[in-house]
Amino acid sequence: MNTAPGPAAAQHRWLTDGEQRVWRAYMHATTLLEDHLDRQLQRDAGMPHIYYGLLVGLAEAPRRRLRMTELAMRSKITRSRLSHAIARLEKNGWVRREDCPSDKRGQFAVLTDEGLEVLERTAPGHVAAVRQAMFDRLSPEQQKALGEIMEIVAEGLQPNEAGADLPWLR
Repeated sequence: MNTAPGPAAAQHRWLTDGEQRVWRAYMHATTLLEDHLDRQLQRDAGMPHIYYGLLVGLAEAPRRRLRMTELAMRSKITRSRLSHAIARLEKNGWVRREDCPSDKRGQFAVLTDEGLEVLERTAPGHVAAVRQAMFDRLSPEQQKALGEIMEIVAEGLQPNEAGADLPWLR
């Protein structure tokens, strides 16, 4: 539907039929993809996709550690959601928190050796699931175009000005 009945229609810029088709295809695909990856990680490692992303972020960081605020920013999640996730990962022995010596209020999240082992065991299956669900279905040209499109969308949603309403600032 690209218009609404009555006088309100003139006040809104509704999606065209083509835009609506693209939007719904995007929402459908991303919902299915996230569910597919979540189920694969739950089955193979007993963790949701968001936890896997946190472990990857820590594994890629120098000394396998990041300030909690930096990890929240890289993961694009609220500090509250991160704190909850890190608590669960701590219970599993995959992550530990360390106080920040230069900032009494700050903490680091540190990937443990056990967490790294879980990540190394889980990564091949996860990569296979990503490849099967996405990259094997797209030509190199489509992959490049999708990457460029997603970068444009992300840049537009991540303003640099002070006071921006971004998840990791909440």
